[in-house]
Amino acid sequence: MKKAGGIVAMVAGIFGIMAAGVTLFVGGVGGAFQAEGATTVVGLGWGGVLFSFLVVVFGAVAMGAKGRIPGCLLIASALLGVVFGGTLVAIFMALALMGGILTVVQGGSQVVTG
Repeated sequence: MKKAGGIVAMVAGIFGIMAAGVTLFVGGVGGAFQAEGATTVVGLGWGGVLFSFLVVVFGAVAMGAKGRIPGCLLIASALLGVVFGGTLVAIFMALALMGGILTVVQGGSQVVTG
């Protein structure tokens, strides 16, 4: 389940980066036409880029980690991406949140040999 959660999070992060690019584009067009609130949209786009990159990194780290800390950091960065990334990024950060939960929970089918 850890590998699946990491892969889901990495895919969500890549799509989140693309969504942040769209947000930056829309904010740039709004800034070119001097629309009200365009700087806020650009700020949300940069927040989406940052937290999407963090989701990709923590998803890759969580696949090979033995502890739960990378999964918890993945969940935290997904939640912060929802808040600071804008609407388009939030859609993919919800998917990253599911991947983070998968990495933390790990399923219950581990065999203990002694």
